[in-house]
Amino acid sequence: MFFPKDFVETAEGLMFALVAQGTEAHAGQDKVLCFLRYVKEASGWKKYSTEPANAFLQQHHPDYLHYSPVLAASLHAVGLPKIVKHHQPKQRLRAMMQDGPKDAVEQDVFHLCSLLQQEGLDLAQTGITGSVLVDVQNQASDIDLVCYDRDVFHACRAITRDLIKQGLLQDLDGQDWQQSYQRRSSALSMADYVWHERRKYNKAVINGRKFDLNFIDCSPHPEPGQYQKCGPVTVQCRIIDDHRAFDYPAEFTLDHEDIGSVVSFTATYTGQAISGERVEVSGVLEQNQHGVKRIVVGSSREAHGEYIKVVRA
Repeated sequence: MFFPKDFVETAEGLMFALVAQGTEAHAGQDKVLCFLRYVKEASGWKKYSTEPANAFLQQHHPDYLHYSPVLAASLHAVGLPKIVKHHQPKQRLRAMMQDGPKDAVEQDVFHLCSLLQQEGLDLAQTGITGSVLVDVQNQASDIDLVCYDRDVFHACRAITRDLIKQGLLQDLDGQDWQQSYQRRSSALSMADYVWHERRKYNKAVINGRKFDLNFIDCSPHPEPGQYQKCGPVTVQCRIIDDHRAFDYPAEFTLDHEDIGSVVSFTATYTGQAISGERVEVSGVLEQNQHGVKRIVVGSSREAHGEYIKVVRA
């Protein structure tokens, strides 16, 4: 089974990060929906950001460029026969904890997971993604943990908050927040971005290295149906259900006469609001064949000008 945060590798030396569960059928072939993250060069694996990744595939491998009618978005896709290796976060973390760390980054992963385990976290429902998953980490690499159980994920957030209070983990400092803000290309002000992030407890620092907590829901997902884009929209309304606030994609049910929910495909706005809070949402209005409307934040990977923010008095 394929899940978001997994990576797949092709024979051409391309490494893609998965962005959707399962596969999507296209032209009689099952494909995983993903995004190019690394290309193997003579000197090793080179990391690619969004626009260079698109340009690289356009020039060298246009067959991996894909439009998903289900997501109504342009991204990348790899047919199952093209996959030569499937990198899975749970397996990688399990092997690392059994074999022991082999560099400074893995030492910090090992230390972090040991702390979480000592506090009662079930590591069997946890994995490691990002550069460490595919063994291309360097001294500056962050740690990206993934939890595959909703209760385990929220327990992990609570343990992180407690370990910060105990001084065993550290909160991000000013420079960390600045770097995080710049990397996210958030439409919010720096002050608004940090205010929202601080209360999520899904990131902290261990031994000077930043780590993030991610949640992937492994339960079967109903077919979302196809949505048509209606155009940009900005609304203010109240959140009435935040149960899926940290899912991928994140989803918030709205108290709005016409629009049922907001869905975020960008991690910046994961966990952004709590039930009962009033929010301002700017994104793309979509409608499915049944007339159900939603706002999508993250209609493009960077989601320029799109946001969710709590309206504070």
